[in-house]
Amino acid sequence: MTKSFVFKEYVFTFIFWLTLAIVLWCNIQISTEKYLAVIQAIIITASSFTFTHFLTNKLLSKALREKKMNQFLIQAVIVIFILSLIFAVIFTYLEVTPKNPLPQSFPDQLPIVWQGFYMSLPASFLITGVACGIKFYKEHGRIERDHILLQQAHLENQLKLLQDQINPHVVFNILNHIHILMKTDTQLADFLLMKFSDILRYQLYHCNQPLVPLYKEIEYLQNLVEVEKLRWGNELGVKASWEIDNRKTFIAPLLLVPFIENAFKYVCRLPGHKGYVKISCKEKDNNLYFYVENPYSDMATHKKKDGAGGIGLQNVKKRLKLQYPDSHDLKIESDHHIFKITLILTLSDHHEL
Repeated sequence: MTKSFVFKEYVFTFIFWLTLAIVLWCNIQISTEKYLAVIQAIIITASSFTFTHFLTNKLLSKALREKKMNQFLIQAVIVIFILSLIFAVIFTYLEVTPKNPLPQSFPDQLPIVWQGFYMSLPASFLITGVACGIKFYKEHGRIERDHILLQQAHLENQLKLLQDQINPHVVFNILNHIHILMKTDTQLADFLLMKFSDILRYQLYHCNQPLVPLYKEIEYLQNLVEVEKLRWGNELGVKASWEIDNRKTFIAPLLLVPFIENAFKYVCRLPGHKGYVKISCKEKDNNLYFYVENPYSDMATHKKKDGAGGIGLQNVKKRLKLQYPDSHDLKIESDHHIFKITLILTLSDHHEL
């Protein structure tokens, strides 16, 4: 809870009780001395504040936490009776010249006190009800804010988990290929190691943010595609086009990686068939148009539990649902052993989602 919110709450509470005191004085001074009306208004306001403050800040908060509203209703009724009795005593005895002289004996005074008690019930009920209503509204708002914060924390944890499931797989593939090249082509291995350092630097220093600049994400993807092209050489045809002109748009980090990863992982490389991967990425009017195409074989599909998409594709679907619920259009097509992914994404021009 911020200091400004607490300050506003104190100001609102002060204005409420000050207004009540003024209204009481205006009504009481019509039928009694003005200075006495001030005393009566102060006593009524102070007693009302004391009991309702205890009722709302202690008992109501506890009842909401423990879900014991029936018990709270009984407590509220008791407070209403106590306030009514206090009001009755004030209006009965705090008079300079009572309109009706009081009997000498206390038992004879009780009917007058009880009459004042019954007449004070609506006022005490109204004061207590308004105070409880205001407090309930504030408590309900606080509970809603806490619930939203918990949902946000859960969402961030989900996104972090999904993102962490992507990173190790990419790193493992690159390191494994570098290890193989160290024995056959040290110059190419050195080049890939430099590419890997760029990839790792991006993951370490940029991917912890909710959004990253689109051009940096595309540079990262270009490095991944370059590594895969060098990895497979002439065994695989790779065509990639990148048209990113606006450097002020942002995207969730590593969102597109599973599409490219799956394309290279499951592309058909059967004997006598040269596989290919087509990638098209274009930004226009704050929209990203992303397309990936690759042939696949039934053998590769059979090895996967969840079809041609793989676990990475399931993760990216969840991320799109969480981070871009109403601003993306994902189409997955699988026909004649050709796997196609088309994604249209509305980009952000701010650093936060």
